[in-house]
Amino acid sequence: MSEDQAEHPVHNAAMSHAALARKYRPQVFAELIGQEPMVRTLRNAFASGRIAQAYMLTGVRGVGKTTTARLVARALNYEGPNGEGATIDITEEGVHCRAILEGRHLDVIEMDAASHTGIDDIRDLIDSAHYKPNSARYKVYIIDEVHMLSKQAFNGLLKTLEEPPEHVKFIFATTEVRKVPVTVLSRCQRFDLRRIDVETLTAHLARIAKAEGSEPNPAALALIARAGEGSVRDALSILDRAIAFGAGRIEAETVRELLGLADRGRIFDLLETVLKGDAGAALSGLSQLDRDGAEPGQVITDLADAVHAVTVAKAAGMGSIDPAAGEAERGRIEDLAKSLSMPVLARAWQMLLKGHDEVRNSPRPLAAADMVLVRLAYVADLPTPGDMARYAKSGGNAEAARSRSEAAPAADAPASARVDTPPPVMEETENPAPQGYRDELEADPAPDRPMPQSFEDVVALVEEKRDLKLKNALLEQVRLVHFKPGAITLNPLPTAASDLLQELTRKLQTWTGHRWLVVRVEGKEGAEPLGAQRRAEAAREVEALEGHPAVQEVFRRFPGAKIREVRAIVPEAPDADDVSGDFGEPDVVTNDGTN
Repeated sequence: MSEDQAEHPVHNAAMSHAALARKYRPQVFAELIGQEPMVRTLRNAFASGRIAQAYMLTGVRGVGKTTTARLVARALNYEGPNGEGATIDITEEGVHCRAILEGRHLDVIEMDAASHTGIDDIRDLIDSAHYKPNSARYKVYIIDEVHMLSKQAFNGLLKTLEEPPEHVKFIFATTEVRKVPVTVLSRCQRFDLRRIDVETLTAHLARIAKAEGSEPNPAALALIARAGEGSVRDALSILDRAIAFGAGRIEAETVRELLGLADRGRIFDLLETVLKGDAGAALSGLSQLDRDGAEPGQVITDLADAVHAVTVAKAAGMGSIDPAAGEAERGRIEDLAKSLSMPVLARAWQMLLKGHDEVRNSPRPLAAADMVLVRLAYVADLPTPGDMARYAKSGGNAEAARSRSEAAPAADAPASARVDTPPPVMEETENPAPQGYRDELEADPAPDRPMPQSFEDVVALVEEKRDLKLKNALLEQVRLVHFKPGAITLNPLPTAASDLLQELTRKLQTWTGHRWLVVRVEGKEGAEPLGAQRRAEAAREVEALEGHPAVQEVFRRFPGAKIREVRAIVPEAPDADDVSGDFGEPDVVTNDGTN
């Protein structure tokens, strides 16, 4: 050691530090975690001499594919100090072990298919495969990311792969096994390396943290294991950062800050708030989490994870709760599983799953996350599909629907989602009315508000309120399938606005003081649009009037005249001394204005 090196021990330690994923890479199969089925199969194969010519190792990043390939190469070429042959139960380092594990043995050739994709690279490999090993028992070719090879390269490899020389073994590794031709897969013994479960990975991280002289908090290690998503390498990389970030101490709060995670308790608080329909409080909670360093996309992911945990607990019992969850988290999951119905949880999961993609792809993730929470809050008090089915079976009778719901406890929705009055508009998925209108809609109805008794009455009411856009839409852009006071079934035409049914529901509730059920159907055609019906009726009236003698006389005196419009004459009240005269005759207007 030089004097300069002796004077700077911290600098030397930093220069010599190895990443934990490399430092603690398994040296023998006994150290490989989470892959017991594969290890058992290999052990039996080596013991019986049924060693395959080629292996295909598949799995997500970081689960140990390359490590396993080197361990297999080591086992194949093992020469123990006492003359031991090929085995996976290695207790002492053999002649070739160190060089193979360090990736520098001449007879174990590692090739990255991502940078060697062509047929020329495969030709070189095939040519070299015919030569016997330099010193080891087998010449082993490890090809990583094999799915990246070109079609010509795969074709060139097939013959050698099917009938390789006795001294050659192939080990392939890939994260995209579906991209590997079946002709190649059929010539390999395949092992699917599994993601490491959170409990196993947490225990592994605890052993390594202790070996590194750190003081880990179990909750912090569980957070790291979850963030690793089953990848040992990813989890160890996070642990490496956490040790440096916390100066040796690994606490849950520092890990959350490091990863941009939200506190699990606050996530459950946010979930409860949004499922109660309190959009304002939910947005405030998300804003606070964002200020504290939580990524909006991660918050949506955490909410989805919380919904999943509650759903699994409700479906499979409390024993199915993740063992890595803390006591407080388990309590929250149990409480929510008891209070929320399965349909409500399923709906929340679907919306969060869709919202996750929106947040991830949005140029403004926080705004996108806000919109996801707003939608969740708005559907909180809407009926579930089960409630809608019961409401339909009851013929639109809210009391009957409620009694059906109470008679089916397994499908009960929370109180906020039960059908106490005819529910708002429903399509194939729910179409909630904006929260801003709720206070207005839930106000006590005025006693003099009209209640339309037909669809024509609805259109007349819209016309009376001078909403010309909505009137035109109801006349020309929808087909009426069914009507009863308080419930309308419509088949919108392709030209109809996507929010037409919500708009109609909201305004009918405002104008009549009653909740209306407006349902969209696609399978039933329904009647012609009301506007088309009116035009057809007008045409029939014109046709009937054209045969009237008086009208024919008009046509005779005014050649080219046509009936433009037919209006009923509203008679004035007659004087007391004049009760003669005809009333109700139609007023025929020609195209030149003559009556």
